Amino acid sequence: YPADGDVDALARTLVDERLAACVNVLPPMQSIYRWNKSVETASERQLLIKTRAASVAALERRVRELHPYEVPEFFVLTIEGGSPAYMAWLSDSVD
Repeated sequence: YPADGDVDALARTLVDERLAACVNVLPPMQSIYRWNKSVETASERQLLIKTRAASVAALERRVRELHPYEVPEFFVLTIEGGSPAYMAWLSDSVD
């Protein structure tokens, strides 16, 4: 997410809409990447979004609607498990 964008509003929307149980907004970082055949540099914020597998498709659609980038970074890391209390909280927090 662009470091100068309203990343807090995006994170809050995802939680308010119950697409995510929690969104961690990481500190600003410098990204160097290839875009449209040239190398670009941007100050960005990375989000770690916790949700259920069943909600990933809806979450991705909403991120694409809200994110200012044409192609926002979106990838899924699967977990094999977690503490029962945390997993119950996550499940209860997401529709």
